[in-house]
Amino acid sequence: MQQHHLRPDGLPPVNGYSHAVSFSGRMVVISGQVPLDGKGRLVGAGDPEAQVRQVFENLKTALAAAGAEMEQLVKLTYFLTDLADLDVVRRVRDEYISLENPPASSLVQVSGLVNPAFRVEIEALAAV
Repeated sequence: MQQHHLRPDGLPPVNGYSHAVSFSGRMVVISGQVPLDGKGRLVGAGDPEAQVRQVFENLKTALAAAGAEMEQLVKLTYFLTDLADLDVVRRVRDEYISLENPPASSLVQVSGLVNPAFRVEIEALAAV
């Protein structure tokens, strides 16, 4: 069971996330996913949209392995090397998450990720 608190009184407007999500059930923690395919090859060198899409596909795959689905996400944490990619992240994210009950979210700009070609990494929590 999940309860999404999109915009409690006194908090600012949101753009595709909930300020808070309460839940019960088994928690699934997904490690930070990067834009590598199943063979370990970089997807979308220099292409933020292709990288973000691959990361969300990896999240879907990891969630499925744990018996969870994207609708069960309660928290996403984004690590971006360039905040100019934020609009792309939001657009792609909106194809994968519930817009009625979006997960809580954090965004961190980082100076780099483990591979200098990576523009994005996303980690997740889900409640099953």
